[in-house]
Amino acid sequence: MIKAAFLDRDGVINHDLSYIGRPEDFLLIAGVPEALRMLRDAGYALIVVTNQSGIGRGYYSESDYWRVTDRMRALLSDEGIEFAAILHCPHAPDDGCECRKPMPGMLLDGAAHVGAAPDESVLFGDKPSDIAAGRSAGVTRCFLIGEPGSAALCGADGDGADLLSCVRQVLAAR
Repeated sequence: MIKAAFLDRDGVINHDLSYIGRPEDFLLIAGVPEALRMLRDAGYALIVVTNQSGIGRGYYSESDYWRVTDRMRALLSDEGIEFAAILHCPHAPDDGCECRKPMPGMLLDGAAHVGAAPDESVLFGDKPSDIAAGRSAGVTRCFLIGEPGSAALCGADGDGADLLSCVRQVLAAR
């Protein structure tokens, strides 16, 4: 089995501007292409797992989501990055689905899709619900992006100001 890097989208890959439904609002965070290349070069399959409740709430459509996703792919493809899978939950928080984080559905689907072993994989998220989803899916290394020093508050294995700093921690520990 291979190992995967599960990545939340908003707040990890791009600036979280709240309910991004237009491609022009998708803005990469500095250092993300480098971090993704480092993960890829270390043998991780890159899998995006993102809650997109803006669809379920009616703020934007499924086709709007895919246009934003196409922009993400194009920007990162220009940097030599390809994703093994991109999964999203379109449901509102009260819909009771199995795919919305903190439920593990998207992570388990992504792992199955690429043949990854969750216990050899890593997750990067910016919310406690990301960490909870990783734990429920059996991911043994989960990192919280945001306020350094906040990992212990949600059971993360580490934290950092951005994806690049967290990826450096993961790869230094190998």
